Amino acid sequence: MRTAEERYFTTSDGARLFYRYWPADSAAARRALVLFHRGHEHSGRLQHLVDELDLPGMAMFAWDARGHGRSLEAQSAGATMGVLVKDVDTFVHHISASFGIDVEDIAVLGQSVASVLVAAWVHDYAPRIRCMVLASPAFQVKLYVPFARPALRLMHAIRGDFRVNSYVKPRALTHDPERIASYESDPLIRRPISVNILLALYSTAARVIEDAQAIQVPTQLLISGADYVVRLAPQHRFFDRLGSLVKEKHELEGFYHDTLGEKDRAPAIAKVRGFLRTRFSQPPVPSCLLDADHAGYTKEEFDRLTRALPAWSPKALNFGLSRLAMKTGGRLSAGIRLGLATGFDSGSTLDYVYRNRPSGITPLGKLIDWGYLNAIGWRGIRVRKRNLERLLTQAMAALRAGGRPVRIADIAAGHGRYVLEALEAQPAPPDSVLLRDFSDINVRDGAQLIRQKKMESFARFEKGDAFDRASVAAIEPRPTLGVVSGLYELFPANAPVRESLAGLAQAIEPAGYLVYTGQPWHPQLEMIARTLPSHRGRQPWIMRRRIQAEMDQLVEAAGFRKIEQLADDWGIFTVSLAQRLGN
Repeated sequence: MRTAEERYFTTSDGARLFYRYWPADSAAARRALVLFHRGHEHSGRLQHLVDELDLPGMAMFAWDARGHGRSLEAQSAGATMGVLVKDVDTFVHHISASFGIDVEDIAVLGQSVASVLVAAWVHDYAPRIRCMVLASPAFQVKLYVPFARPALRLMHAIRGDFRVNSYVKPRALTHDPERIASYESDPLIRRPISVNILLALYSTAARVIEDAQAIQVPTQLLISGADYVVRLAPQHRFFDRLGSLVKEKHELEGFYHDTLGEKDRAPAIAKVRGFLRTRFSQPPVPSCLLDADHAGYTKEEFDRLTRALPAWSPKALNFGLSRLAMKTGGRLSAGIRLGLATGFDSGSTLDYVYRNRPSGITPLGKLIDWGYLNAIGWRGIRVRKRNLERLLTQAMAALRAGGRPVRIADIAAGHGRYVLEALEAQPAPPDSVLLRDFSDINVRDGAQLIRQKKMESFARFEKGDAFDRASVAAIEPRPTLGVVSGLYELFPANAPVRESLAGLAQAIEPAGYLVYTGQPWHPQLEMIARTLPSHRGRQPWIMRRRIQAEMDQLVEAAGFRKIEQLADDWGIFTVSLAQRLGN
């Protein structure tokens, strides 16, 4: 047996989680496998896997997830699926930083629910790990009680979050009598699960399967052929849609759900060992997405949205009724009326969504406006604002800790509310703030907001084109912190984005920071394209998604290195912090 060291790491929200570390047989080894246990279990139950994989040259790590094992139950209170996915990101980067292992030399292995977490992390955060192994991912749990999910959703709406005990008996997990007995007697097994997490597991899994083409990491999928806990069809769909250049699938006949803890698990262990050895014996598999605007599945998706629907198709009729409703009764809503006047992607609309105060003509109009402001996309936008403020604060603190000035430049600020409100919470004002936008309305209203907040002594607003490389590069004073939020998502072509980023790279001082946003996924993409007008000449608001890997590659090509990322619970909007490299 390899002996584990016991340690803790701190998550992005301050929770302290327990993990085990099995060192490699050589201090010079710089490769790692990170193991993620099944739901209800803990890292101690992975000791057999560490030993049976027989990879002495590879360090191994395994956590106790929130609410599991020796990670205190209180730390899981109120956690969302997005928080758990971020925990995965924090854990892997903690390992990389603490043990001197490049992320490209880290592989991950998830089982059951953890497989969904790992897949969502790879989809949303686009980490450059070497590979991943997913064993019996819980993309769709078998709930044998009729109408169980609708009932849980109803109870959740009435009661809020609560916990239910797992119905799964250990004899339905494995044929191994020792594993069955240890499961029944293990005091660290946690049978309750949050209904909030259980329901989010379904929606997250559905999103990951639908957009599996975004996943570029080499992947091995192990499917238990006699699984009584999760359904097999979603696992096959995920594999078929997977965008990885290297992928392999193995269905293990007669295996129960605990794939890597089955009685006769040696063939499964051998497949994992072989996959890992192969991947680490070869260089990382590169993927270049800089021209994804010319070819690829997001380009095909964009082209479909630009084509008109057949006039009498059900979709066309449905979207036509939606447009009619907005232009008639929808005008009672102040937000819809503003969107129709200025465009639903305008700075004015964005500022209205940020303020989040329902308003309208008559109580009915106010009610319509409340529903409008609580659409999933606008909720995600408000989370994006909070994440922007959080990373802006982090970057400013890093600059001050290094004794450097804080000079901020936002090249497409809209009204600039997210920057100015982030500054209000700071102990000291920055040295300078320059907000720019191409819209005269945004320049006017943004300058007024600066005056309202009494920030004229260090902040100013001017008109500027974020896609004019020379203009961006000439920003004075030279910024140490650049910001570009919600801009690139509105433009499908990569060439102007690359020009804009090149200008930022010239403007920002070496070792300065860039905060940028992305939109790798949106559940209402077609509804937006078919019903909402843009600010650009009243054209339809049609967006081409950039998966996170594409957005990160564009930023890297300009001379930056991503060091942190935040995302909302639905995987719609991301905010990233990058550092300027070289001279």
